[in-house]
Amino acid sequence: MPRPPKARAAILDAYRDLLVSDGERAATMDAVAAAAGVSKGGLLYHFRSKDALAEGLLGRLSEAAAEDREQMASAAEGPSRYFVRTSVSTGSDLDLLFVATVRLAQAGHAGALAALEELDAAWLEIIRREVPDPDASAAIMLVGEGLYHYSTLAGGWPEAAFGTSLDGLLAVVDRLRGAASESDRL
Repeated sequence: MPRPPKARAAILDAYRDLLVSDGERAATMDAVAAAAGVSKGGLLYHFRSKDALAEGLLGRLSEAAAEDREQMASAAEGPSRYFVRTSVSTGSDLDLLFVATVRLAQAGHAGALAALEELDAAWLEIIRREVPDPDASAAIMLVGEGLYHYSTLAGGWPEAAFGTSLDGLLAVVDRLRGAASESDRL
């Protein structure tokens, strides 16, 4: 009799959470099974190895990122503003999957590194459809990446440290979008 998909999801949640909180070395098969509340046999039924666990996690990241890209591409405010506005870490499933994947990449997992590179390339492609100027689109991407980096470390945007708000950064995005549009007309 097949195991319910709920157990598979619980295992991947436990693996993700262990990667985020304790890093790749602590996310052993035994630790994942214990955190998921399943036997080691139950874990092995769904994931034969740590590589299989990693692939399952990367699959979930891919699905969550695809949903995010759909929202980004169709956002009424525009993809660039959406990207920067949503680059504040909120602890969402996408955030947790992203951080877990970074932990895997830091440990040398080639698939995790490739997944992160694909994510950045896909986000940048959507931004470039709106802002074709390569310098302006790269600057927008880097604003979002920097915002995500600092908000992940600080638990939110450290407005006081930088002397600007998220609205201030979005105004910069608007200027970059406008400057790119103006250079297209020239």
